[in-house]
Amino acid sequence: MSSILTNVGAMAALQSLSHTNKSSTMTQNRIGTGLRVENAKDNSSSWAIATAMRGDVSGCNAISENLALSTSTVSVARNGAETVTGLLNQIKEQVVQVNGTGADTAKTQDDVDRLIAQIDGVVNAAEINGRNYINSGTTVDILASMDRSGGTLAVQTITLNEADLTAAGLSVDTLDVTSATALDDVEAAIASAVSAAAEFGSVQKRLEIQGDFVKALTDALSEGVGSLVDANMEEEAARLSALQVQQRLGIQSLSIANSAPQSILALFR
Repeated sequence: MSSILTNVGAMAALQSLSHTNKSSTMTQNRIGTGLRVENAKDNSSSWAIATAMRGDVSGCNAISENLALSTSTVSVARNGAETVTGLLNQIKEQVVQVNGTGADTAKTQDDVDRLIAQIDGVVNAAEINGRNYINSGTTVDILASMDRSGGTLAVQTITLNEADLTAAGLSVDTLDVTSATALDDVEAAIASAVSAAAEFGSVQKRLEIQGDFVKALTDALSEGVGSLVDANMEEEAARLSALQVQQRLGIQSLSIANSAPQSILALFR
């Protein structure tokens, strides 16, 4: 039955065209933003998981920056400890020479005093961002990772044993090259410096490994977020093309449906 009051065909065509336009708008938005899930309305589960993972990515980025700075600081400390070790070996050589025939004790003491002063110069210079790991004997916990277990977030640290490699800390600031214990004192100082250098080298290696791991973890988390919320641009492009064809067909169908009541006029001619 045809009616001039209710155009069922036009209503159906308009509803279909409206649905197509809505789908086209969604697809264009995905192409524009690059996101399949932009907010919780799109997919609440994926959005919630991706949001938590984005938070972890931000945390990992902060840890990565801290690890880079800490690694540099420990590297400076290691180089400082190795340099101090070299200076102490030079002092040891001078002390040994004092026991030789015809040694100039005064000249040797003067050379040793200059080397001792240089030790303090090296120690004082081994500082980055206000941190110096070779002028005190305390310990420091370096931020290394962020662990999520059972919904609980916790940070993990790497403990570094600092060292006091100042001349006073090594007990060579008042070294007398003619003293009977001078050689033993220098040997003890060398052992302390070597031990500190080994500690810093070990921690530096751990920090570098941890830094590589955190970077890999950050990449994996970012990839996971992408798989949850990123739009597949190839699929979206193909979908948009199909929707554009549907829009044209929908407009044509609506035009035909709107012209149908006009044919009723022929019945009254």
